[in-house]
Amino acid sequence: MAAPTTLPSALADATRDESSLRRFLHGLPGVDQVGVEQRAAGLGTRSIKKASKLHAIDLAISMVDLTTLEGADTHGKVRSLAAKARRPDPDRPDVPQVAAVCVYPDMVKTAADDLVGTGINVASVATAFPSGRSTMDIKLADTRFAVEQGASEVDMVIDRGAFLSGRYGQVFEEIVKIKEACGDAHLKVILETGELVTYDNVRRASWLALLAGGDFIKTSTGKVQPAATLPVTHVMLQAVRDWKDQTGELRGVKPAGGIRTTKDAIKYLVAVHEVAGREWLDPHLFRFGASTLLNDLLMQRRTQLDGHYSGPDYVTVD
Repeated sequence: MAAPTTLPSALADATRDESSLRRFLHGLPGVDQVGVEQRAAGLGTRSIKKASKLHAIDLAISMVDLTTLEGADTHGKVRSLAAKARRPDPDRPDVPQVAAVCVYPDMVKTAADDLVGTGINVASVATAFPSGRSTMDIKLADTRFAVEQGASEVDMVIDRGAFLSGRYGQVFEEIVKIKEACGDAHLKVILETGELVTYDNVRRASWLALLAGGDFIKTSTGKVQPAATLPVTHVMLQAVRDWKDQTGELRGVKPAGGIRTTKDAIKYLVAVHEVAGREWLDPHLFRFGASTLLNDLLMQRRTQLDGHYSGPDYVTVD
């Protein structure tokens, strides 16, 4: 085992071998379940003024990874999604573009071709998404294919079975190898927090992914319930904040699955500001993995500007 970047000695030592990694991860402070849930609930009640709400809506739109990950996906659907990513509200050219379009590897080229020159990223899931149950050779081939097709971001899934069995070194090495296969593409590491059972496991998995070189840590595939929750996202935001304090490096967080309304999105933005800090209020460091959230953001944006509710008929359907 070897650290993928130059790290402070305490963190570099943690990646020296399996026992060192285990000792480090199990030496992390335990998460106060009651405390984190109470804080998440408290921050979720914050209200913001109208001008601030409009800014928050535009910021949230710019953070969306507009996603389609269905067995029935077609090239036509992906092209429609790319068009929506470029112009989320065709009647309002001042609406910001989304951060990325997220698709399966075989749909990457279609998305990439339609998004050339827009600055919108193409994200691809990989590594036998969503289960992660395959050989390392297949996971690497999956990743390389996505990048060759034009993906600028790769969303991998960790082997939760290995993690929950305590085989931390195996998970670490997989992330390191996938990161290498990504080349210049950014790597988001999906923890599938709904299967990790405890907040302590979420903290350990977050640190494991950061140590192995993940550019982002992501809550969920969206295929397992519960998906993203505010308390889990708090724990992950604490991890990237503490990582920055110890290394000086900024890493991102992506909650995904179950975030459907503007109200939900604003709760997450408040959490980002209060837990990690203002620096993370940026699409380079915080994303929403979503398929339906964008429509609600657009409707609420129109409501803020027009003074009345426009309804879903005024925005395009994904």
